[in-house]
Amino acid sequence: MTLKQQASGGAEVNERLAALVSNANAIRAIASAVENTLGPKGLDTMLVDKFGEVIITNDGVTILTQMEANHPAARMLINIAKAQQEEVGDGTTTAAVMAGAMVGAGVELVSRGVPVARVIEGLRAGLKKGLALMKEKSRPVAGLDDPAVRQVALVAGRGHEDIADLVVQAARLIGREKLSDPSFKFADIVVAQEGAENQVLSGVIITKERLNRQMPRELENVQVLVIDDALEPEEIEDEALSTESGFARYLELQNQFRENVRKIIELRVGLVLVDRGVDDLAEEMLTDAGVMVVQRVRARELRKAAEHVGARMIKRTGLKKDPAQLEQYLGRARRVFNDEKLEQVWICEGAGKPMATLVVGAATREVVGERERIARDAAAAVQAAIKGGVVPGGGALEIAVAREVEKLRAGVRGMAAYGVDCVVEALRRPLAQIVANAGFNPLEKVGDVIAAQVQAGNDALAIDCDTGEVCDMYQAGVIDPLLVKSYAFKAAGEVAEAILRIDTIIKKKEEKVGEGREVEAKT
Repeated sequence: MTLKQQASGGAEVNERLAALVSNANAIRAIASAVENTLGPKGLDTMLVDKFGEVIITNDGVTILTQMEANHPAARMLINIAKAQQEEVGDGTTTAAVMAGAMVGAGVELVSRGVPVARVIEGLRAGLKKGLALMKEKSRPVAGLDDPAVRQVALVAGRGHEDIADLVVQAARLIGREKLSDPSFKFADIVVAQEGAENQVLSGVIITKERLNRQMPRELENVQVLVIDDALEPEEIEDEALSTESGFARYLELQNQFRENVRKIIELRVGLVLVDRGVDDLAEEMLTDAGVMVVQRVRARELRKAAEHVGARMIKRTGLKKDPAQLEQYLGRARRVFNDEKLEQVWICEGAGKPMATLVVGAATREVVGERERIARDAAAAVQAAIKGGVVPGGGALEIAVAREVEKLRAGVRGMAAYGVDCVVEALRRPLAQIVANAGFNPLEKVGDVIAAQVQAGNDALAIDCDTGEVCDMYQAGVIDPLLVKSYAFKAAGEVAEAILRIDTIIKKKEEKVGEGREVEAKT
């Protein structure tokens, strides 16, 4: 073969790998943006927008979703992080770090001549084995009084004991049954506010104030009416008003509305929550009767309030029912008050489903935002632990699984064994990054942990980031939810496989607009 032919062959290989290398570089760039936040010694990141607004955070998903990323592969990883946050509420940094390691190892193998199909075959085998091992090594949580619950909250809450205690208190108030409900998101109960005191409220918060200052500020043992509509007369078309019969109908509706409001007052309703607006007449009558009214309540808050007080939501037309029937729609709460400083209405100890609201506060908006993210992470981690059990943290689980997955190599045919190596590399990466962030040599410490786990037969061993010594993560209280770990591992594998399968990038033509015209693509 001549030098010219060799050069031509090399160019073809480089061209074939161009898409893969480009995508891999984007994934590794995203991973590097968050890897320094991993572990107890992880650092913060400052995000700055074009107006100079600043977010200082250690939260992986916040960094990923707020950073500017134009590369398609980078956006793919960010979308996976969003999905992880939506599903389990934590572990996005771990997912990004493992995805970066898996893709990096895969690209290196492909560039050395290992077929992509064989890499993916081994990668799938390693992922399947790894997920099964993670489940085997988990421990169930005995109950909400199990000390592991607080430790999970403390680790996910980045060592903030006050937030961990609040999360555990709220979890006990809500109960295990509600936390196990797939449709319930524990993290959604977190409310952050400047100047607020940290507390757990047995109830719900409406982020609106009472309709006017003449209405009562505080009520006790109050009946609650929830209107999933406007508290206004039924509408009549303008054209109809110009006719005699239409005007008569208008007067009839006005009288009916006045009667409906009078029924609310006679039923001794103390709090009325309204989805939309409130008519001036209704405001005046209810104010005179000492009723607190809150209008334009967000739909989610309206539903939560109705569930908590045990009320059935009603439309404006439903107010025509006789008082005995309307009474069946009412709920009850022990206390309702309008916090004018925070501009909120608090509904406490309702007669319906038990609910809690976790309130976190701080002096400034930036600090409040970060404390809210910390509290939401801790709440999500506790819920995940209740659902799926716990595993040792600090990278211990991943190292233990990596040791077992590595044994697959002997039973995997041909070059697929190299794909298993990608999974092993990704599983070792979290511990390596954690100890690197703590100021230790990652190669040395990963080797120490592997040797210690084998010698002691203990899968919970990892590195104490203060001393650099090997210790038991369960005994040290470094505990993570299984679902967070397994979802991060699975997500990393999905990203890696998707990236490795792409060998060509083609720019799409612009969609046609109008009739027969096409927008010209800008180059």
